[in-house]
Amino acid sequence: MPASISRKVLLLLMILGRSCVPQLLFAQGAFPFVPPAAKPQNAGASEDQVGRRFIPPMSFPQSPAGVESLMKQETPQPSETDLSLDALLMMATENNPTLVQAQHQIQGTLGKALEAGLYPNPTFYYIAEQIFVDSSTDTDTPGEFQGGAIQQEIVTANKRAISRRKYQQRAKTAEWMAVTQQWRVCNDVRIHFWKTLGHRQIVDIRRELLKAAEDSALTTRERFNQGQATQAELHLSNVSLQRTRLSLLNAENMYRSQFAMLSSLVGVELEPQPLKGELAEDMESMIDFNQAVENLYTDSPEVLAATAKWQADCITLERERVEPVPNIFVKAATGYNHESREPVASVQVFMEVPIFDRNQGTIKQAEADLARQNAEIRRTKLRLRQNLALHYQKYLTALQHVIEFKSVILPEAKAAYANQLDAYKENRQNWGEVLKTQREYYQLREHYVHQLIAWRSNETLINGFLLHGGLKAAESPTPPGHIDSVAQPR
Repeated sequence: MPASISRKVLLLLMILGRSCVPQLLFAQGAFPFVPPAAKPQNAGASEDQVGRRFIPPMSFPQSPAGVESLMKQETPQPSETDLSLDALLMMATENNPTLVQAQHQIQGTLGKALEAGLYPNPTFYYIAEQIFVDSSTDTDTPGEFQGGAIQQEIVTANKRAISRRKYQQRAKTAEWMAVTQQWRVCNDVRIHFWKTLGHRQIVDIRRELLKAAEDSALTTRERFNQGQATQAELHLSNVSLQRTRLSLLNAENMYRSQFAMLSSLVGVELEPQPLKGELAEDMESMIDFNQAVENLYTDSPEVLAATAKWQADCITLERERVEPVPNIFVKAATGYNHESREPVASVQVFMEVPIFDRNQGTIKQAEADLARQNAEIRRTKLRLRQNLALHYQKYLTALQHVIEFKSVILPEAKAAYANQLDAYKENRQNWGEVLKTQREYYQLREHYVHQLIAWRSNETLINGFLLHGGLKAAESPTPPGHIDSVAQPR
């Protein structure tokens, strides 16, 4: 007797309640005999054994709170107003606070350059000597001398001009640090854009997986009703269905989390909405490792900032070496001598003699800072090369997966699913095997999306000089130390 006809006969007999159903089921080998000790646990079946009599199956478990409303949500359809990557980057450049910090670091350093190059102010004195001293006429007088004086410091060895050059060079360092911060922000926006786009696709895939799980659970119930599945299999199908629901919830939570992080990076509070873009684009070109290393060494803003800082340290050392050259102080005074009853004037010239303190300690500190910065340039390059090796491995592995999945694995899995579906339509395959193949196909699609995200993220980092941390505070070009801890920076 053909299997399809046999199933129809069995269903008809079960509906009619014929007593021959159990014997017929056992004779055809629908399921093995269950010994009396293995009794099912659901209420109302304590006196029956699975397979001997029809037992109503347990209902599907309740969904967690919020799942039913989530199932009813429709996937947003792209529109002309969807957020594109360029639009998000523009929003980030206008609203990300770290870019504002970086710009003010430049302005602050330029302010130091302005202050460091200003000439010293003159000092004005009013002088009154021997007030109320009696004169030869025995009358009170305003004093022996009344007048004024002015003092000016004459800066030698071109100190103020060198100080201004030093801070102007540090302003260039601050500019490269601002460029570094801009790369950090833009790279993070790109990476979270790809992640958000990918997790939106994962949500859609897991919705399809949920449909497959519901079909599988329904199929298990039907098989149970026909006596072709045990109650344990029914319980396990409910477990699988509920885990799939939780998996969808997790995907939805991940999507919302990624969108919130993307929104934080651009500095605008946005509600989750569709993004305009494609993960699988421009896959033909591949980054060369040696070329990427060369680009890092020559164009990385971190290397360029370290080099600019080294140049500023060279000027700092030059400035500290001329600090011992004494400045000249000139003081001129004029007034009226009431004793001699005639106007008088005086001139003083003085300077500090560098006998004991010749700024030797600060010069050594500046030399040490210069040597340290020279090693910092080399350290920065090696650190970038080390990070590049890690991200290039991830990039290359993800790209290889993406190419193989797109060209071989996914087409083959889709063809297998289509073949199983055709076989089911021709009664050559059971529905459970079709659902299993369908689940495997959707799981492979989800793995493909994860590899796309990894490929895009690491490609962005490699092309963006490995910079990330779009909400990290902008760095300052002023180094620690006491060289700059004076009222007027030098």
